Amino acid sequence: MPLRVDGDPGYGSVAAAAATNPGLAGSQGGSETVPLLIPAAEPADRAPWEPMSKEELEQAAGGGWWKKVRSRLVLLFWLGWLAMLCAAIGIIVNSPRPVAPPLQWWQRALFYRLQPALLLASDGDGSGGIEGVRDHLPYLHSLGVGALVLEGILPQDAPPSGLMQLNRTLGTITQFQQLVTDGHDAGVRILLDLCNLNLLDPSQSESPGSVQKVLQFWLEQGVAGFGICDTDVAYSDQILQEWRVLVQEYSQEDNERIVVVRQLGQTVPALNDIGSAVNSSLVELVTRPLLPSSGHPLSALEVGIAIETVLLTPQEEWPSWTVGGAVPLELQRLLMVLSMTLPGTPVINYGEEISQSQNASMNWSLGLKEGQTDTGDDERRSRRSALGLFHSLSHSRSREEALLFGNFTFLPFSFSSSEVFTNSSSSPPSPSPPFLAFLRSWGCVHFLVLLNMGPSSRALDPSWIPSLPTGGVYVTSSGMDRVGSLSLDTLSVQSQEAVVIKLFEAGSYS
Repeated sequence: MPLRVDGDPGYGSVAAAAATNPGLAGSQGGSETVPLLIPAAEPADRAPWEPMSKEELEQAAGGGWWKKVRSRLVLLFWLGWLAMLCAAIGIIVNSPRPVAPPLQWWQRALFYRLQPALLLASDGDGSGGIEGVRDHLPYLHSLGVGALVLEGILPQDAPPSGLMQLNRTLGTITQFQQLVTDGHDAGVRILLDLCNLNLLDPSQSESPGSVQKVLQFWLEQGVAGFGICDTDVAYSDQILQEWRVLVQEYSQEDNERIVVVRQLGQTVPALNDIGSAVNSSLVELVTRPLLPSSGHPLSALEVGIAIETVLLTPQEEWPSWTVGGAVPLELQRLLMVLSMTLPGTPVINYGEEISQSQNASMNWSLGLKEGQTDTGDDERRSRRSALGLFHSLSHSRSREEALLFGNFTFLPFSFSSSEVFTNSSSSPPSPSPPFLAFLRSWGCVHFLVLLNMGPSSRALDPSWIPSLPTGGVYVTSSGMDRVGSLSLDTLSVQSQEAVVIKLFEAGSYS
């Protein structure tokens, strides 16, 4: 039943709405599409929209003077930028920077002294002598050896005229020539050691030029130089002058021949006199021992004192170092690190790269041959570790300018405040082997070498050398057990350990 409302019969219908509001019925205003907001009529006198002219824009922007100011500001900006760029380039070009000195091959090379007769004794299979040296040239080259000094290959008791031949038990001239050729191909130069030979035998009626003929003969075979000992009877200013003239005749721009003096005494007499004619123009290298000769193995304290004396002695000419005296077994690796990081040319004796006792013979390849006895895995691992140390040191020296020709600075050492030394007796403590440190620097690169020869570990004082960077990375250590980054504030050097560290500023690894 439909709902009806009294009094409004048309409620809810369109008709009723039209009756009450006639405007909704037939006009536009009554349409359902009429807009809610009807815009007002535009004034008849309003001008149509047009873009502003150039003059109007300039007037609105403040006039034509602002354009000139703006163009001048842009010009000043670019001129200032170019001026700063030129100033930066000028500062970089004119700033002082280290210039790498021109080095000869004998300053870059690592020297290795070898007696071919030792190979005959150690191999025992007929492959020693000159042929044995040839077989081991790749091994020497892998270690970074650049010069091989052969000892004892000339007859000891022969007169000067008999020195133009090899010791018969070692090989022939043809084999020696092949050795020189193979050495050249491997980047290893061959030198002859003439120490303790009969160069000036008064009992022989030799002509004054007989020794020069001997030298000339071997220079024609391709040797890179000769060595003589300061204790030889023939050692004198006159002899070195004659040798210098002769080797210069055979020297070339890329193949300089050299004369080496091996110091066996405490000093080199002719080289100590400043007014002497014997100087760096006659002798390229004077090989000095780090340790004094002794009839007994040196103690750790004696080794430390000897090394400290060497480090505190200023070196004027280009030095060359060999270990020298008998080294305690526990300090052999430490001495190896020292000789390879000091300024100058290191000279390594046969077998020292594997930390053996100096008079023992040992197989270079670390393998066992027929008739040899296995010495155990521990010793074999120790030899391989020593070879790894030698390889690390030689290659670091060859590629790092700071270790090759950088400045040398001896550093005084101070113990950590937390380190306390006690003695059970009331007597003063016995002297302890020193803790030594030095710095090799070139430009912004610094290498810190720490040598602890004492029986206990030692830490660095945080205030020690405050100008040094406190961070660094391990390059190598005598135990071959340190890798990665470090902080000097927390570093502790173990007993009888040597550590090589490359320092860097915080946030920089250059």
